[in-house]
Amino acid sequence: MNDHETEVPVLFLCPISLQLMRDPVTVCTGITYDRENIERWLISCRNSICPVTKQPLLHTDLSLTPNHTLHRLIQAWCTSNANFGLEYISTPKPTIDKTQIVTLLSEAKSFPDKLLRCLKRLQSIALESESNKICLVSAGVIDFLASTLKNNHQEDLTDIMIIEAAIEVLVQLNLSAAQLEHLMNNEGIQFIESLFQVLRLGNNKCRGYATILLKSAFEVAGPTQLNSVRKELFVEIIRVLSDQISQQASKAALRLLLELFPWGRNRIKAVEGGAVFVLIELLLGVNDRRACELMLMALDKLCDCAEGRAELLNHGAGLAIVSKKILRFSHVVTDRGVRILGSICRYSASPKVLQEMLLVGAVNKLCLVLQVDGNIKAKERAMEILKLHSMVWKNSPCIHFPLLSLYP
Repeated sequence: MNDHETEVPVLFLCPISLQLMRDPVTVCTGITYDRENIERWLISCRNSICPVTKQPLLHTDLSLTPNHTLHRLIQAWCTSNANFGLEYISTPKPTIDKTQIVTLLSEAKSFPDKLLRCLKRLQSIALESESNKICLVSAGVIDFLASTLKNNHQEDLTDIMIIEAAIEVLVQLNLSAAQLEHLMNNEGIQFIESLFQVLRLGNNKCRGYATILLKSAFEVAGPTQLNSVRKELFVEIIRVLSDQISQQASKAALRLLLELFPWGRNRIKAVEGGAVFVLIELLLGVNDRRACELMLMALDKLCDCAEGRAELLNHGAGLAIVSKKILRFSHVVTDRGVRILGSICRYSASPKVLQEMLLVGAVNKLCLVLQVDGNIKAKERAMEILKLHSMVWKNSPCIHFPLLSLYP
């Protein structure tokens, strides 16, 4: 057999990736794709057109029809070329049918003792493929999960296990903003309360999932829901940060705090929940640029209130770690660090605080900000801070001699 005979026929290549099709399916425009690639195109990449014909496809109904004839041809071709290292492509699992999902949900509703087993089955179905997730949503699984969370919010072990399983399925479904908004409008109080119970009593994995869901939920929440967040919820969100469950959970917790801070007394609730202390402790060891940015953004918002500034100054490393992060990682980090020092200098500048800023190198850092190329706003803020307290700082021996010429 000649080498050219082993080349992959064009018919067997997926038009999106130009890789050998393993599970060919045909969309409503008549074009055949590999299932994994077209699902990624439609769902993960959130496209709604046929890549070849550019005609619109229904995003909520994939309508992927298995091309059995082409699949048999590919299997036969792989078998005839097995000597060249090609593996046999097995027949794919049949996709889940909407009727099967409806039957499963009905069984769980009729026999509560089977609820946990049903949720575990929904988890495995969702993990199998993207099209299964679409099928689950179309069968009403989101409303079923919301009802499950609403009716199982006690503190006994079985209820917690049921809530954890329901939350895992919700995370796997990658709910859209519209679906989350519907959930918050109809089951908002119960939904948040269930997530709170998982944060308080669940295992670390599910606490991470609950944090991710809370972040997404509050992004679409209304002003009333954003204003009425309990202090106890802030305590649990901050505990997720402190426990460092995972990088994904920590970043979700930070983004959630930033979403909540502008509303009502939420910043004060967060301060009372220990947010400032935890953020400073995390900043001492952070190496991830984005995590550092989010931490300083949160700390900046907390320093807008007197309670936040007082907590930062009460921590022995507060001013030192903020100063240390300036001119490291990114322009965002520098800008937020300077903003925090600006809040302290404008509203909490006692003689002791001003002396501490000299000793920990904060004033030196502000002079350096004026020297390096960077954010114009950060330079303007640094200039303003240095001018504000020039009578105290300008002639201090704590300022490095080369930097004195930069002092405004």
